[in-house]
Amino acid sequence: MAELNGKNLVLGVTGGIAAYKAAELARLFVKDGAKVVAVLTESGARFVTPATFQALTGNPAWTDLWDARMPDNMAHIDLTRGADAIMVAPASADFLAKLAHGLADDLLSTLCLARDCPLIVAPAMNRQMWENPATQRNVKRLVEDGVIVLGPDSGEQACGETGMGRMLEAAGLFEEVVAFFQPKRLAGRRVLITAGPTFEALDPVRGLTNLSSGKMGFALARAAAEAGASVTLVAGPVAQPTPRGVSRIDVVSALEMHAAVMRQVADCDIFIGVAAVADYRPARPVADKIKKEDKPMEITIEPNPDILAEVAARPQPPFCVGFAAENRDLEKYAEGKRQKKKLPLVIGNLVQDGLGGDSNTVALLDDRGRHQLAPAPKLEVARAIIGHIAQMTGARGK
Repeated sequence: MAELNGKNLVLGVTGGIAAYKAAELARLFVKDGAKVVAVLTESGARFVTPATFQALTGNPAWTDLWDARMPDNMAHIDLTRGADAIMVAPASADFLAKLAHGLADDLLSTLCLARDCPLIVAPAMNRQMWENPATQRNVKRLVEDGVIVLGPDSGEQACGETGMGRMLEAAGLFEEVVAFFQPKRLAGRRVLITAGPTFEALDPVRGLTNLSSGKMGFALARAAAEAGASVTLVAGPVAQPTPRGVSRIDVVSALEMHAAVMRQVADCDIFIGVAAVADYRPARPVADKIKKEDKPMEITIEPNPDILAEVAARPQPPFCVGFAAENRDLEKYAEGKRQKKKLPLVIGNLVQDGLGGDSNTVALLDDRGRHQLAPAPKLEVARAIIGHIAQMTGARGK
């Protein structure tokens, strides 16, 4: 989607085996349209050479504070002028200590001290170095100073041990940087979202469900978190990864989803009901597996609670957003749902345009009419929806 198109990034690389991930990160930044200038410490250049980053970025890589290629010999100042951010990945324990105490004894540390742009660091070190009280104090100080700290993660380390200290993967760091640059339209808001299908048990192995993948709901959760909101996601049985920064509650049935939402709804400002909640459930699920017989089987079903309608009918409801997936007459049915449930906004889509897929085509229906969005990947659609919600709720953000 070229979300970093036009961004100028300085990529700092310090000493550590995770430096190989920085090469992939540079490639992802460039592929997405960013201009990248790599700055390596002396130890960082022992793991991956400057030539590698020069080839990947198409720009000269820098290592020396006294590099004569800069006409005024002020690389420590000039390299960050016009930069949108400095990203240090990996950030070693030694380099974090330098940053925390304002030391500047090489090009990269001097750039970080002389910057007038945001600083993002991705720690990478042995688990004992990460857990050391000195490192924890340094990281706390950096956070207090406004430095964005991404990670680390837990996992296998080059030393053969397992634990916290492993640098986030390049793809994850890329997503975090993209999220950082998203407008914080919902800063301070609390958003509750439902996603995925529900599963209504007939017996221990069978049940009633639908084809929802949960992708749209998870994309909205990510987009809301990117916009600065505190997000809680109530998810039906899906295999989607939880977006970073999102609190997830897993449920199976409509009754479980209803209970989870009702526990959370009093503390939310915005409720987005994306989940394809089953309208009905078996009236009497059986304890043992139903055996096949050569005769028709009758199943009595009863209605599930309407979660969205119940939330919207509260004395002081949050801003409620509904979803309407139809196979025809989209505007008629979506607007009918909006009017019946007294919702300020309904997102309508035809099931053939997006159910279970990676892209979607939706229309936003509110008191001002229909707002059609162009077909796009679900995350892009989700960001547009979040922008519309922010506008409707009067949210303010940079």
